[in-house]
Amino acid sequence: MRIVKLICIVLIPSLFIACGSGNQKASSLFEINLAENAKQVNQNKEVGISINNKKQKEIERVIYSIDGVEIPLNNNKLIINVPTLGNKVLTAKITFEGETVEINKNLKVLSEKAPEIYTYKIINEYPHDTEAYTQGLEFHNDTLYESTGKNGQSFLRKLNYKTGEVYKQIDLDKSYFGEGITILNNRIYQLTWKSGLGFIYDLDTFKKLDNFQYGKSREGWGLTNDGKKIFKSDGTEKIWFLNPDTMTEEGYIETVTNSSVFNSANELEFVDGKLYANVYQKPSAMIIDSKTGAIEGVINFSGLSNLITKTENWDELNYVLNGIAYNKKSQTFFVTGKFWNKMFEVQIQKK
Repeated sequence: MRIVKLICIVLIPSLFIACGSGNQKASSLFEINLAENAKQVNQNKEVGISINNKKQKEIERVIYSIDGVEIPLNNNKLIINVPTLGNKVLTAKITFEGETVEINKNLKVLSEKAPEIYTYKIINEYPHDTEAYTQGLEFHNDTLYESTGKNGQSFLRKLNYKTGEVYKQIDLDKSYFGEGITILNNRIYQLTWKSGLGFIYDLDTFKKLDNFQYGKSREGWGLTNDGKKIFKSDGTEKIWFLNPDTMTEEGYIETVTNSSVFNSANELEFVDGKLYANVYQKPSAMIIDSKTGAIEGVINFSGLSNLITKTENWDELNYVLNGIAYNKKSQTFFVTGKFWNKMFEVQIQKK
């Protein structure tokens, strides 16, 4: 019998190794179980947790973490508190019988509270170009900058928002569908939709200084900045952080409510730590915590479309609210829509 064992070790070493518990797949040994089979949990809430010990190993220690941040355990309950919300991977680092393995479980971490509802008060109405399929809107020193979409109709311009007078304009090549813009360090950054390419212009002359390509982000939708980094929406639940020097994505947040991950952020504006984002194809905008991704409020702009003049070929699905800009001088927001004949200066108020 001793000779047979020796032969097995020598001739079939791979089989012998596979039989060793330390080399079995961690998922065949352990599984993370959440109370009530939970697949999502709200920030700052507890969730019951246990380890399914499939092979009855002697577990010495378990450490739980999300995004590398250890999650404290109290009476077999995790207290969820993470820096950013959204789709996460919950990791259990299990030490047993002198070995350590890691197992994972997908988990959505949602906002602690439901979004508050906001409405608006119209301060002024101004003319808006009905040939402008608005995709980006931003103020700089009381001058309005606008970017428009559609192939063959896309342009970048600056104008007098009170009269509609165009000070300067540059048309995009017809192969590009223009999208969001933002202004930082005397440069205008402009996205295109599906070409994976953006443009950088001199703020004063509109001379094109450079191009940039998208990396991890999918498409070009909205842009804004906080004075240091650029935020970019791409048609998914992610809002990316871009380095303005390299235009590379260096992280992201995911937009979530207290009940779901939400993926419809379009045109963006940054004000006092919050991201204001048009909801794609809806007469509303979200107020998003720019650090966590929590959707803290929703602004209902539904009444504005009743105040504009609609042409015979009006497209209710596509000619929708889009474009939100904050004027620091007046401390008011300006909103318009695609091919709308008016732009509205509004104050945002809790309902």
